Amino acid sequence: MARIRLNVLGLSLSHAQTGAYALVLSEQEGRRRIPIIIGQCEAQAIAIALENLQAPRPLTHDLFYNFAKAFDIVLEEVEIYKLEEGVFFSKLICRQDDRQVVIDARTSDAIALAVRFVCPIYTTEEIMARAGMVIEPDEMEEELEEQEGTTIEEDPAAELRRYTLKELNEMLNKAIEEEAYERASLIRDEIKRRKQQRQ
Repeated sequence: MARIRLNVLGLSLSHAQTGAYALVLSEQEGRRRIPIIIGQCEAQAIAIALENLQAPRPLTHDLFYNFAKAFDIVLEEVEIYKLEEGVFFSKLICRQDDRQVVIDARTSDAIALAVRFVCPIYTTEEIMARAGMVIEPDEMEEELEEQEGTTIEEDPAAELRRYTLKELNEMLNKAIEEEAYERASLIRDEIKRRKQQRQ
């Protein structure tokens, strides 16, 4: 059965469920995307790894990663292998020396680990055909504006532009201490943007 390699495209607030997030996966060799509704904690765990942020203390997925590394266990790949009644089923393909072990996992946990181990994520053509969708960049921007009732200039990152670089660094440290990782990610992006402008 042909498999499709997926990349983590990003996270956004879910408009279907209050307090939930949409994890968007895109096929590596194509334009289709799969949105998966996940909880706030799982979204936070994925966002931290994507943004290379360091939590003051190891979170659950960091603990799993450190535990696996300590015992020479490698996560080789994640496979989203089934879609049933709107629920995606995944498995972790792990290896320790010559032994391969397959472990069942929630898809949100599997992706949170995949971004930490920097391992490939796969699904089947059947799942991609059922759940995948093609969204043009212009369509996505218009949809966001309609759903959020805002323009691109009014996004949450815009207010960060009035702070100095020193203030932003202080705010970043505070956000990490308070485990406000979504805000920390926005602040980090603004700091990165400022540094790139200086180059």
